[in-house]
Amino acid sequence: MKFAIYGQYYQNDTRPIIRDIFVFLNKNEVELVIETEFLKILHQEGILKKEYKTFSTPADLDSSFDMLLSIGGDGSILRAITFVRQTGIPILGVNAGRLGFLAKVQKENIEDFMQLVLDKNYTLSRRTLVSLETNPKNNSIKEINFALNEISISRKDTTSMITLETYLNGEFLTSYWADGLIISTPTGSTGYSLSCGGPVLTPDVKSLVITPIAPHNLNARPLVIPDKTEIKIKVSGREANYLVSLDSRIATLSNNTILTIKKTPFKINMVEIENETFLKTLRNKLLWGEDKRN
Repeated sequence: MKFAIYGQYYQNDTRPIIRDIFVFLNKNEVELVIETEFLKILHQEGILKKEYKTFSTPADLDSSFDMLLSIGGDGSILRAITFVRQTGIPILGVNAGRLGFLAKVQKENIEDFMQLVLDKNYTLSRRTLVSLETNPKNNSIKEINFALNEISISRKDTTSMITLETYLNGEFLTSYWADGLIISTPTGSTGYSLSCGGPVLTPDVKSLVITPIAPHNLNARPLVIPDKTEIKIKVSGREANYLVSLDSRIATLSNNTILTIKKTPFKINMVEIENETFLKTLRNKLLWGEDKRN
């Protein structure tokens, strides 16, 4: 098997997790190709000593890879998808943080879970992404214009609200007067959108969620729409610019910019391991507390 490895290093608490992963994979003769910057950190910290093949751009990944292993948390996975893109390479997340809906492998059970992966005892969850096009074009989001969790629009350099004139498939919906607006995928529905009052969607739902951020018009509520809907937004406000974020990537746009948001033509394959499902995560970490069943 051939794995690409991407990760984030969180000081000493991540060190034993990384060591366990590499010991297990090397013992099982898995071919490893590590993201260049991550490998530099591992060498500097003395976690790894031997040299490995590396990747640094999406072009370095192809169909010869069986999986991309992301070590860190959900944020690491969001950055990992910028390498995987349309390749279809499955992504497996090792959770080195606390709350994670995407990172399925828990640090307490690394060897057990990794053995399931090597035995191909897993399923794939195909996740919808959303893309952003701007008119006029913006160079900072020209190449990586997609997001797995959400695209959010928010005010910049002001405490005043902004107005977001919103259209669905060319038909006027409303003008939100708010701190911003979130366009969330089902995957992202447990993140920023949820903290702003949006609903939780299961990953296989073919929908998007429009969630206003601190709206002034009190009748504005989160709206669930079909994921085939094209959304156009025009922003105006007291300041000349506003912010747009695609997961963790941020760009500054001017008020004359027209945003077009829609589902991408490709999906991301997330590895699902038995007993580490979305619903289990929902039960244990978000809604109802720890699972009390025997």
